[in-house]
Amino acid sequence: MNRFQGFGFLFLVAPLSLNAGCQKAQGEPTLDEVRSIAEKYRDVNVAKAEGYTTDNKCVTAEMLGQPAALGTMGLHYVRRDMLGLPPKPSPPGSGRVRGTGTHSDFRQPAMLVYEPQADGSMQLVAVENLVFAAAWHQANKQAPTFHGRTWPLLSDDPATKVDEAHGWEPHYEQHLWVFRDNPNGAYSPFNPAVTCQYNKQPGPAPHAM
Repeated sequence: MNRFQGFGFLFLVAPLSLNAGCQKAQGEPTLDEVRSIAEKYRDVNVAKAEGYTTDNKCVTAEMLGQPAALGTMGLHYVRRDMLGLPPKPSPPGSGRVRGTGTHSDFRQPAMLVYEPQADGSMQLVAVENLVFAAAWHQANKQAPTFHGRTWPLLSDDPATKVDEAHGWEPHYEQHLWVFRDNPNGAYSPFNPAVTCQYNKQPGPAPHAM
């Protein structure tokens, strides 16, 4: 077992209180500031024009071996350059997605999360940043934080049937639900008020990029 295994879904242990992150940390944007900056991405065509791409997979808690009642992550559009990924996805069967990304500034999120709509459009619900644990810890002793909250670490547990890291190398990821109220809390990875029912390409392998 490597040093990251066993920590997958650590976020389920920590409380998801919104109040814990209300006090502005030095140099970090508030949730309101993040929302204002990302407002332009309500139009998914703006995101596409800036280089965000998607694998068309809408991610649910159930896909990642968690209770369905926790809800949904949604469909992700990502900036591969910010994640430190190669320009094009690796071919199937080439192993876990790995990257060198350590971008953590929410003023320019590396990932945008959308909810597919019945008419085929996309509604922006959250923003997200993701850093690969190995790359991050080459330069940082501590895990990444946002307003004092440690980002959740996702790492596969080989003892389970599901892949808790959804095909990726161990990584930290942090969602900010700044465009859709979340009963689980603004920092939770899943939102029961979001659905994948209208996604045109459902699949069991989220984030296979």
